[in-house]
Amino acid sequence: MGLTLRSVGRRAAADSGFEGAAFRTAALAGNPNVGKSTVFNGLTGLHQHTGNWSGKTVLSAAGTYQYGGRTYRLVDIPGAYSLRAGSAEEEAARDAIALGGADLVITVCDAGALERNLNLTLQILEVTPNVIVAVNLLDEAEKRGIRVDLEALSRRLGVPVVGMAARRGRGLEDLRRAVADFTPREYAYTVKYGETIERELNGLELRLENLLDGRINPRFAALKLLEGDGGLLAAVKASLGLDLAEHPEIKPLLEASLSRLEASGLDRAGLRDELIAGIYRSAGSICRECVSGGQTYDQRQLRLDRLLTRPLTGIPVMLCLMALIFFITLKGANAPSDWLYALFEKLGDAMSRGLLALGAPGWLHDALILGVWRVLSYVVSVMLPPMAIFFPMFTLLEDLGYLPRVAFDLDSSFRRSGACGKQCLTMAMGLGCNAAGVVGCRIIDSRRERLIATVTNSLMPCNGRFPILISLITIFMVGAGGLLRSALAAGVLTLFIVAGVAATLLLSRFLSRTLLKGDASSPTLELPPFRAPKVGEVLVRSLLDRTLFVLGRAAAVAAPAGLLIWLTANVYIGGQSVLSLVTGFLDPVGCFLGMDGVILTAFLLGLPANETVIPIIIMAYSASGAFSGGAGTAALRELLTANGWTLTTAICTCLFTVMHWPCTTTLLTVKKETGSLKWTVLSALLPAALGAAVCALIAALSHLFCA
Repeated sequence: MGLTLRSVGRRAAADSGFEGAAFRTAALAGNPNVGKSTVFNGLTGLHQHTGNWSGKTVLSAAGTYQYGGRTYRLVDIPGAYSLRAGSAEEEAARDAIALGGADLVITVCDAGALERNLNLTLQILEVTPNVIVAVNLLDEAEKRGIRVDLEALSRRLGVPVVGMAARRGRGLEDLRRAVADFTPREYAYTVKYGETIERELNGLELRLENLLDGRINPRFAALKLLEGDGGLLAAVKASLGLDLAEHPEIKPLLEASLSRLEASGLDRAGLRDELIAGIYRSAGSICRECVSGGQTYDQRQLRLDRLLTRPLTGIPVMLCLMALIFFITLKGANAPSDWLYALFEKLGDAMSRGLLALGAPGWLHDALILGVWRVLSYVVSVMLPPMAIFFPMFTLLEDLGYLPRVAFDLDSSFRRSGACGKQCLTMAMGLGCNAAGVVGCRIIDSRRERLIATVTNSLMPCNGRFPILISLITIFMVGAGGLLRSALAAGVLTLFIVAGVAATLLLSRFLSRTLLKGDASSPTLELPPFRAPKVGEVLVRSLLDRTLFVLGRAAAVAAPAGLLIWLTANVYIGGQSVLSLVTGFLDPVGCFLGMDGVILTAFLLGLPANETVIPIIIMAYSASGAFSGGAGTAALRELLTANGWTLTTAICTCLFTVMHWPCTTTLLTVKKETGSLKWTVLSALLPAALGAAVCALIAALSHLFCA
């Protein structure tokens, strides 16, 4: 769904009808980690929805709020450090402000890092003077002895400035009032770049003013022409139908300006450097006048960062935290899962009686109840409790500010593999859902590194694969009972996750040396200050936006998958079911990989949803043509061992669970994100090939030493 906003140029701002308007749109901009989402949530509450920016695969949120009898629309554009776009998010932010804009832009800044944040604000002021600056996190800045003179800052920038501590609700009312009282303006602070550059800018600006007719700020357009910003110029052409660089009135003027600049010692690369330096000089000058006090840092945070960002301590802490999360998830999910399955079983019995009472044919009854309903019941009952525990804890770590420390710890490992340190953040998203992890790869600027992260994301087991791992670890790899059993299971599960990380680094290195050759970039990894999570918001966001979203998608896939599984087990050819024919055909390959044909068939039929792998295995071994998922751990162990399972089988199955093709939803997401069938196919084949090689090696070693 495209989020289309009204134009932002000077003339459009003057004509947008602020006075007496019943409806206004404001775009919310800012660097990452400045509390932009907190401001957005504080203003709009639950009146929100998400969608893609027009022409971009970048999600954003929009919402409304009421103030003084008027409705205001707020759009949270992607976080960006600059309008000189280096990623899909920054492209979306640039285009939203410059082309798709709003009546005004609210730019959120961190009071404790105002000079850095003003770099973006000054670039936005080059696009439009209709800006409100929200200086957030004043409470954290005050603790560090930093004071911001808001009135002086407003005078220097020529726009309203509002002080905020949004997490505490401080300043939200002031911001609403500032938006309501805002009147459009012609001018605000303008960065000056020196006499030579300004002379060329002025010449282009005068010619562009009539041509653009207020649709884009002519000075901003002139800057982008001189810089040679192909992305912005292409967006202008697509949006306005104007090819500025090739326009007969502009092209000769531009070429003459570039020639004069080059003669003065400024080629395009040097010009870009000078423009960036001009922004930095202006931000520094403003902050020297408006910011005072010490730049001291919280000593507790410094000690924590020393602990969490040193390899010798940071990585063990990361592993312990991961094991603790898995332990709490495993221990807390058992009873709710059993209760849910018992509830679904009772509902299934009631539906069965209802269908029989209505005279439904036996095949229809069995397909719906023994196929669709039982598989769907199993998927929901084993997925919902762990997700309802895992996602909130994961979101708490995200809100706390811990995940960027993990990226910092693993950055050198990824760079040695020719990948990007930000990839570990997309891997963390993949622990919940690989499709979400693939979408998260947009945060990586380099297309080469983004493709590496996309292809390897499925090597992190998603929530749909956890039930397989947990069942097999519990049955074959831990023998103690009670808390000790859960702790051991959490530890073993952590080892399999570590194996997934190692496989990701290995495959990333392979890709960076073959199909995606290139040197690793050195991205800016920002370590935001630790902040106490807002537990209420975390619960709502993780349960509604993540748990129910992923569960709904899994359920939508599991229902037809249940029907397909039932059909393969109940359609016979030559006296054998289709399921048994397929498993027999695949058995030699499965045995070579330390598994069997039933397990391989289950993984193949589980392509729509990994949660169905265990139900398919049970159905194939029981030869009943129906899934009975309530057998319990002891009965499942008896069924598996009776069909030849050993510890080697369990280990190979767990490793193949970690390293095999992604689910259908993830593959469709890869196709959408890359726009390439080639990379979609490779995203399925390469992880599966690696998993097959590892399993074959484990099976060979087992035969060698256990023969």
